[in-house]
Amino acid sequence: MNSPVIIKSFQNGIAVILDGEIPFPDLLEEVGMKFRESATFFKNARMALSFEGRKLSTEEERELVNRITDNCSLQIICLVGKDEEKDQTYFKAIQQAEKKEEKPEKEGQFYRGNLRSGQVLEMESSVIVIGDVYPGASIAAKKDIIIIGGLYGEAYAGADGSRGHYVVALEMLPEKLRIGGIRYHASKKAGKWPVRFRPQAKIAYEKGGAVCMEPITKELLNMLPV
Repeated sequence: MNSPVIIKSFQNGIAVILDGEIPFPDLLEEVGMKFRESATFFKNARMALSFEGRKLSTEEERELVNRITDNCSLQIICLVGKDEEKDQTYFKAIQQAEKKEEKPEKEGQFYRGNLRSGQVLEMESSVIVIGDVYPGASIAAKKDIIIIGGLYGEAYAGADGSRGHYVVALEMLPEKLRIGGIRYHASKKAGKWPVRFRPQAKIAYEKGGAVCMEPITKELLNMLPV
């Protein structure tokens, strides 16, 4: 690569092509400089983001996202990868959430960063969290909750008691989860030696007086009022 960081556009956002050889700290500096130089171009655009050319850990992805948002006003809706069908499905969920939040009195908000044990985040509207919600942390929103990361702590959508809301996360392993006044009760069918499968984006929503949690699919999104 002539440049260690190349930015290209695609249908729903931008791809950041990374050099696979240079040390990661140097790469972080290059990413920060590249987006700082492009800050005027991006302004407050809302886009999906894809990292290519280099295998990244979850923590490295978080560091890159933080470096980008620290150096420009670009609003990252979600991270996408090589699985185009899953990416499009998840992106559709984000788009539908944004459509619901277009009315001025129902504007959603972004929170960038991880919520750690003891931290509590409360929102008057919907919220999109770019980061993880760790065990012992809590997030509550009067409307919907979308987490671009893992939910390992507590989440409460429809915190004012209203119904018809949902919680979405790239990895869904909550300590506690409620929608409106209904608690989610996890299945107790796990075996003696539980196997942790590859993280999968899931949505928790109200159905028949209970909270259901299912992988995000096109069919499910078409059925739900999202």
